[in-house]
Amino acid sequence: MPFIPHTPQQQQEMLDEIGLTMQGLFADIPAELMPKSFNLPDGMSEQEVRNRLADLAGKNSVDLTLFLGGGFYDHFIPSAVYSIISRSEFYTAYTPYQPELAQGTLQAIYEYQSAICRLTDMEVSNASLYDGGTAMYEAVMMALRITGRNKVIVDDSVNPIYRVMIHAYTRNLQIDLEETGCANGLANRSEILDRLDDQTAAVIVQNPNFFGCIDDFTDLAEAAHEKGALLIVSCYPISLGILKTPGAMGADIVTGEGQSLGMPMSFGGPYLGYMASRKQYVRKMPGRVAGETTDREGRRAFVLTLQAREQHIRRDKATSNICSNEALCALTALVYLSLLGKEGLKETAQRCADKASYAYQRLTAIPGVEPHFKAKWFFNEFVLDLPCEAADVIARLIERGFAAGFPLSRYYEGMENSVLICVTEKRTKQQIGMLAEALESVL
Repeated sequence: MPFIPHTPQQQQEMLDEIGLTMQGLFADIPAELMPKSFNLPDGMSEQEVRNRLADLAGKNSVDLTLFLGGGFYDHFIPSAVYSIISRSEFYTAYTPYQPELAQGTLQAIYEYQSAICRLTDMEVSNASLYDGGTAMYEAVMMALRITGRNKVIVDDSVNPIYRVMIHAYTRNLQIDLEETGCANGLANRSEILDRLDDQTAAVIVQNPNFFGCIDDFTDLAEAAHEKGALLIVSCYPISLGILKTPGAMGADIVTGEGQSLGMPMSFGGPYLGYMASRKQYVRKMPGRVAGETTDREGRRAFVLTLQAREQHIRRDKATSNICSNEALCALTALVYLSLLGKEGLKETAQRCADKASYAYQRLTAIPGVEPHFKAKWFFNEFVLDLPCEAADVIARLIERGFAAGFPLSRYYEGMENSVLICVTEKRTKQQIGMLAEALESVL
């Protein structure tokens, strides 16, 4: 065990030994990142820690009726999902370096990839990425490698969290990242087409977009391809039970957040970024790909193909620095999709759309509540304008037991009165009615 100095005297002795002061030890850390004090409290026993954490957990509001969305969704998760993924052979499995010992893990990854391809109508999928935002960033870098260009166009109807992540990841790179302002809740065709040129590597759009509006990007795919650019589409996977697939629209790379496929909200993770593309681009795809083959006796077998743990092997030529893929989360998505099946997924998606439509009608019937966009179609989210600041109304509704939506002023200027409301299959007609009554009362 290494010696850990606990007392001020021990700390000073250590500093004297290495010839530093406390200030000198942390001199390279910016002042704004420094802790306010190094006077840490005394350690606690296991029982004291448990009691402290229980007190903190008890402060969380766990009885709110949830109408929040914005990229993360409260869907029903069959109990069988937890039973299967909690098996020790799944729960503890790591990277399948040795295929002769990891056929189960490799087949699970292969079946997950197959499910994502069927869901998105694409040709190849990788073994998953960290979350929807990092998957979109990886798609950007993939498009740059494929085209040899450095310009990317992204519409602001794409999830703002993802856009922030892309800006953060690419800040030190020579990438011309241009944002277009959406038009009535949909991707701004005219502005995108004006900016699209022979230096454009990719156009990024989302369906349904952050506002819940449904779009068909077939025209944008054709326009991008005419200029030699790629179309990257981010999709909410549950919606693909009933909506036109990105593959049918002509997308080249498809990404998204897989949390809705059997994973709980869980305070923000761990989650799952999925990625699929055209087969011709598979060698530019980051992460792992599990493939099917046969062993020397002709039996069906599974191996990692094209890439191994490539950032350790190819170093600066690697397509990504991703280490461990989200294998357990990918397995969760596979189990969820397998339990629902094709018809179950369609039914879940349709129930989300139908209940959102009912909520939209109930809420817009309240005096002073108006739809923000005139877009004709939405999936299970929509934007409403209130007669006062949305954040204040949402705070008052929390006191009545409703997490009633997301105030859009956090990411969009001029939308102080706008709220994004989400309805999944878990919300009942009675809960929607109670929300409508509570909102009308608050207003």
